[in-house]
Amino acid sequence: MTDTVAPVIVEFVDEGLGHSSYLVDLGDRTALVVDPARMPSAQRDEARRRGLRIAFTADTHTHADYISGSPDLAADGATFLAPAEGGLLVPHRAMGGGDEIEVGRYRLRAIATPGHTPDHLAYLLLDDHEPVALFSGGSLMVGTVGRTDLLGSEHSEELAREQHDSIQTLLALPDHLAVFPTHGAGSFCAAPAGSARTTTIGRERAGNPVASLDEDTFVDRILAGFGSLPAHFRRLPEVNRRGPHVYDEVPVLARVTPGEATALVDRGATLVDVRSIARYAAAHPAGAMSIELRSVFGSWAGWLVDPDHPVVFVIDDDQDEADLVRQCLTVGIEQLAGRLDGGVDSWQAAGLGVASTPLVGADEIADTVIDVRQRDEFLTEHIPSALNIELGELTSIEIPGGPITVMCGHGERAMTGASLLTAAGHRDVTVLAGGPDTWAAATGRDLVRS
Repeated sequence: MTDTVAPVIVEFVDEGLGHSSYLVDLGDRTALVVDPARMPSAQRDEARRRGLRIAFTADTHTHADYISGSPDLAADGATFLAPAEGGLLVPHRAMGGGDEIEVGRYRLRAIATPGHTPDHLAYLLLDDHEPVALFSGGSLMVGTVGRTDLLGSEHSEELAREQHDSIQTLLALPDHLAVFPTHGAGSFCAAPAGSARTTTIGRERAGNPVASLDEDTFVDRILAGFGSLPAHFRRLPEVNRRGPHVYDEVPVLARVTPGEATALVDRGATLVDVRSIARYAAAHPAGAMSIELRSVFGSWAGWLVDPDHPVVFVIDDDQDEADLVRQCLTVGIEQLAGRLDGGVDSWQAAGLGVASTPLVGADEIADTVIDVRQRDEFLTEHIPSALNIELGELTSIEIPGGPITVMCGHGERAMTGASLLTAAGHRDVTVLAGGPDTWAAATGRDLVRS
């Protein structure tokens, strides 16, 4: 019998997606990657830096929030492990509950953990028959569990009951076992939770508020905690099932003239301005949607941009085009028609329409204030008179006429909301510079906490 060796595990966090993936040193100069997102260059670079060859890549479930990077790694020669029940059409080694495979000096055991998705697996890494790490995907997370409504509300209760059983299975593992979830803080796939990314079985058994609940109470608690679901969650599982296009490298955006951009828009393309909200507020092409390029850009683009139509971007030269493209591809926005050559200056020089959307202070807000944050954020604290209409629902709800001020936590989502309202024909739309705390500090009034 040999001494048990805990593996070296490197975590990669995408704050925008609320997603973690992992590179595992298998002890024989090979590596395993768990749940990578599309174009996993960071994992490749880290493996190269450590002198490791990525021999295996494993998905815990058919992902809804991003396109998997496992096909990318499989194209490099890695063995792609995926749930048998996912029915993937891309080449892979199908894994079912109880299946094991030798990976370097370790063995990897699949544990059937349906609930977050019907095909969900957790992967238990063993050394000399002793568990040394658990990759729990979207089942057991830090202080919470994965949501069970990805297939629609009609399946959410059945899957919540399966989730309860799956969590109990995992909590029967040893207390000291390190747990590495895929979803975490910031993920639309998770029920509300804390900010920690990894945990242990003992910590979750003692501190996870849903861990000790009976099945019916567990189901009631989980079903009551769902927020709204981004639009791309409905289409990406099928993209992952069929297999995405594999890119050799991050594509470079073509430069399009103002005339070419307007012709594309006339044929149905979406014009997305990814510059800072301050620059968008000052001047932007009339009709352009504002989604500032930041870590959560992909989540909101996936929710709001129609993937069936080309997209033209307004982007500043000092912004990271490669990051923009990668985030788009990760959420399945593939028709990237290009970037406006010369930016807003060239648009104005061509005599095309330019608009502005004022950023206003607390003393300048309209009588109608729309707070576009998620419902749980709004209930935490909000301006007394504000209406809560989540950003993803803004264009599907009848909005009162007259002057409107849109707000969120800092201004980025509010500017996106204002651009959607303006495109829908609303006039006299402004954006609060800042959020609820800004308003409270400026007015000396209390926020409402529900």
